[in-house]
Amino acid sequence: MNPHAKLIITLSLIMGTTITMSSNHWIMAWTGLEINTLAIIPLISKSHHPRAIEAAIKYFLTQSFASALILFSSMINAWSSGQWDITQLNNPVSCLVLTMAISIKLGLAPFHFWFPEVLQGSSLTTALLLSTLMKLPPTVLLLLTSQSINPSLLTLLAISSVMLGGWMGLNQTQTRKILAFSSISHLGWMIVIIIYNPKLTLLTFILYSMITSTVFLSLNQTKTLKLSTVLTSWTKNPTLNATLMLTLLSLAGLPPLTGFMPKWLIIQELTKQEMTPTATIITLLSLLGLFFYLRLAYHSTITLPPNSSNHMKLWHTHKSSNISTAILASLSALLLPLSPLIIPMI
Repeated sequence: MNPHAKLIITLSLIMGTTITMSSNHWIMAWTGLEINTLAIIPLISKSHHPRAIEAAIKYFLTQSFASALILFSSMINAWSSGQWDITQLNNPVSCLVLTMAISIKLGLAPFHFWFPEVLQGSSLTTALLLSTLMKLPPTVLLLLTSQSINPSLLTLLAISSVMLGGWMGLNQTQTRKILAFSSISHLGWMIVIIIYNPKLTLLTFILYSMITSTVFLSLNQTKTLKLSTVLTSWTKNPTLNATLMLTLLSLAGLPPLTGFMPKWLIIQELTKQEMTPTATIITLLSLLGLFFYLRLAYHSTITLPPNSSNHMKLWHTHKSSNISTAILASLSALLLPLSPLIIPMI
């Protein structure tokens, strides 16, 4: 891609995210979301492959529909209350429409259908942006309006997202689709607590983004797109694959790794709010996701496949290791001892 185009796209993504996160007016928030959408589409379609073009069209149509719903919701609220302030969402119909719009933007179940297909048609770097940076503005909007949204509806969306993310990821062989359903499942964990402890939602989002970035960067470095190539990628960089195993286990939320911290704190907060049944349900449903995380972790270890493979086994490559990937991998596995410092802040 042309360096000037890449610079413009990068600045547009940063500007769109900043505008949405810092705005108090619905029109400004909508403008930031539209800038983000228009900036990411060239990155999705840059390979000119039919699947990439299909992914770009699906993303554009879905995001345009969700943005129109956000604008429609804000207009209903302005009509009934006479103001456009994001935090003053009082109309019940407006709250319902906005919840549906943000659920589509985030890819929450049952509005998740576009997300795995778009990730599958994108490159690993673009898929990383779609799974992390592009989820930040809708999450901030949900944080700002969470006090107006029906808690039962949010809980239902959260449970269905955790269940569907774990269930649909079981039979996937493409790493991008597995990580897409992983994102849907983690979003369920985030929104279940958003009303009661918004800071904990932000902490969960930050840790999820950090761990997911490590996974995507590791897969991108070994050019791994499906499980059959994960089996033979250990020959390219054994150390990176062993680190990837720990990162995947951290993403699954196993102690004593970093990914255990947000799940532990969310379960604790739900118990404090007398929502023990909800905490029990999402904990049990997360075991579904644990299966495909363990399968990916097993495939990424230095293990020969049990049968003959059609893929060429490359011997050790002499590429220089990526420092940012190493730092992210270390943080993704070793931050749990900092929990006593983080708990007082939330």
